[in-house]
Amino acid sequence: MDKTHARPWIVALALGIALAAAGCEQRNSSETVGQKLDRATDKVAATSSNAASKTAEVMDDTALTAKVKAAIVAEPGLRSLQIGVETKDAVVTLSGSVDAPPLKERARQVAQSVSGVRDVVDNLVTKSTQSG
Repeated sequence: MDKTHARPWIVALALGIALAAAGCEQRNSSETVGQKLDRATDKVAATSSNAASKTAEVMDDTALTAKVKAAIVAEPGLRSLQIGVETKDAVVTLSGSVDAPPLKERARQVAQSVSGVRDVVDNLVTKSTQSG
């Protein structure tokens, strides 16, 4: 075979080898990309789930705060403007002041009676305690 007839065959052979190598590389690359995609999808799903869970907790805490405030407003004798309510992980913290010790206990009982409240931290002071 002379050089002029061999040249197209060499080019065809080189092209065939290059295509075969590219095809093999693409399959391996595709598997790697697929694995990376699965891993990325898992991370996104975990992050989304975690964010949704935290959002739900904040929403639940906000709802509990509103329910406790409404219950305190509805309770005769309690001055709701003097009682602060905060909620974190279903634990309600009462702060501010009340006129007498029985009202302090009543505010704690009202907060504890709200559905979903896990515990109540009573930081209320009575006006007689404040001035003394």
